[in-house]
Amino acid sequence: MKLYNTLTHGVQKFTPLKAGYASVYSCGPTVYDHIHIGNLSAFIAADTLRRSLTASGLKVRHVMNFTDVDDKTIRRSRERYPDVSPEEALQALTREYEEIFLGDMEAIGNDIHTVQFIRATDNLDAMRELIRRLYDGGFAYITGDGVYFSIEKYRASGKKYGQLLELTSANTSDARIDNDEYDKESVHDFALWKTRKEGEPAWEFELDGHNLLGRPGWHIECSAMSSQALGQPFDIHTGGVDLIFPHHENEIAQSTAGQANATYAARFVHNEHLLVEGKKMSKSLNNFFTLRDIQERDYDPLAFRLMVLQSHYRSQSNFSWENLEAAQNRLQDLRAWADLRHQPRTETMPLELDELWHQTLDGIRENFFNDIDSPQALATLAKLVSYMEHNPIPNQDGKYTNGALAMIDSLFGLQLDGRPDISDDQKQVMAERQKARDNKEWSKSDELRDQLKAQGIGIRDTDNGQVWFRF
Repeated sequence: MKLYNTLTHGVQKFTPLKAGYASVYSCGPTVYDHIHIGNLSAFIAADTLRRSLTASGLKVRHVMNFTDVDDKTIRRSRERYPDVSPEEALQALTREYEEIFLGDMEAIGNDIHTVQFIRATDNLDAMRELIRRLYDGGFAYITGDGVYFSIEKYRASGKKYGQLLELTSANTSDARIDNDEYDKESVHDFALWKTRKEGEPAWEFELDGHNLLGRPGWHIECSAMSSQALGQPFDIHTGGVDLIFPHHENEIAQSTAGQANATYAARFVHNEHLLVEGKKMSKSLNNFFTLRDIQERDYDPLAFRLMVLQSHYRSQSNFSWENLEAAQNRLQDLRAWADLRHQPRTETMPLELDELWHQTLDGIRENFFNDIDSPQALATLAKLVSYMEHNPIPNQDGKYTNGALAMIDSLFGLQLDGRPDISDDQKQVMAERQKARDNKEWSKSDELRDQLKAQGIGIRDTDNGQVWFRF
């Protein structure tokens, strides 16, 4: 299997650090609100990576964090729950949005049962331990408002700050930054631990005789949690390109400071931005959408997944309602194709179908193993779908659909496998309709078609007989 590695800026063969196993850490959501569709596209990319690694024969341990303490979660929890303690308010808010997030993940086809979810607030000891090591090594210093990481000391030790992208003196500053928001204009020393402000949740931390009652900074959370869960180094770190700097760059620095020839993660796999109508998402532009917005317009969340998969994860994709509509129509076509498993019509297997079937399955695997080329994999599948829509389907006890649909689902996650057959009563109506057509009783045929349509079943008349599909 080949993957693009942001550290080396090239596609490389993926060789896990431990034979037969792959360890993956994904930066998860900040659980203070509904996540937007740009975040969802990143989680689809991470889920598809895990699916591809599994299909290649590896046992995958996939860890994702919940950022349940940072500036945003604290600010929102104080607004929502002003009458309880800061700690209780924070927990009430973040637990609520954890559940909402997990529901969104399942709706878009992500397999949450293959992911180990961990909370920042459950891993504070690991963060304190890492901060102590950095402080004792001379890479961190105490100020009146917390503990900061020294980029100057890190560089002076012979380490490179700017492993994922080039950083120059033009975007380097001697200033410190004490918030958890993005600051992409220049490099700053950043907060590892922040002392308590009025109305904020706080945890005990004593360092070098200083009482630092407070809470962790954002960057230290992922460094500590990933290494605690997976060890160091681990195989793959994922996230959106917006996390490359400063978040992932800071993670590398924190995790390797003071260690000779240290590696934090062997590979970084980043997905590109999801644009909306060709522009970055922004509430001010009124183009900021969540999964709720999609569902309220009666679009299937799996249509959004398909729309995302139609672009390579390293290419910018464009969300528009027209593109989502097209993806929904394509999803319906795939479902109609999947339902052909219940509609065998001949007893022979055309040689060309047999060959196409095997070529398709092999091709899809090859596409996914080639840097997760999901657009090409969909194009490979489309050739088989088109053939089977226009040619007789053999009666082989589902041999050419059952196992293959499971394999296809394991990679695409579109839930095509396991779709039920229509009822016996509906089959009887179809039989009566075919009899009416044979007898040229067109009015009765139309009446029976309408009867099925009212039940959500459409009929397509072909040279090989009736084919049903669901609306």
